[in-house]
Amino acid sequence: QEDPPTGVSGAPTDNNIMIWNAVIFGPHDTPFEDGTFKLTIEFTEEYPNKPPTVRFVSKMFHPNVYADGGICRHLAKPMESY
Repeated sequence: QEDPPTGVSGAPTDNNIMIWNAVIFGPHDTPFEDGTFKLTIEFTEEYPNKPPTVRFVSKMFHPNVYADGGICRHLAKPMESY
């Protein structure tokens, strides 16, 4: 696995290291090709025992992304699976 993965970029905000802005670039040969998708990632003091909250800022049409940008929780792997 690449670190960071190809097509993904992220960094903490200027005033809060617990809130990150990220971008995913749509992979080639997919319906998302040429897309740029912005996200926010919010960590808590409980990280890494509790996963961060990830939300798409960009509008997404995807069955696993809610209208408010939230991601379906059942997609998050439990800590034991890492």
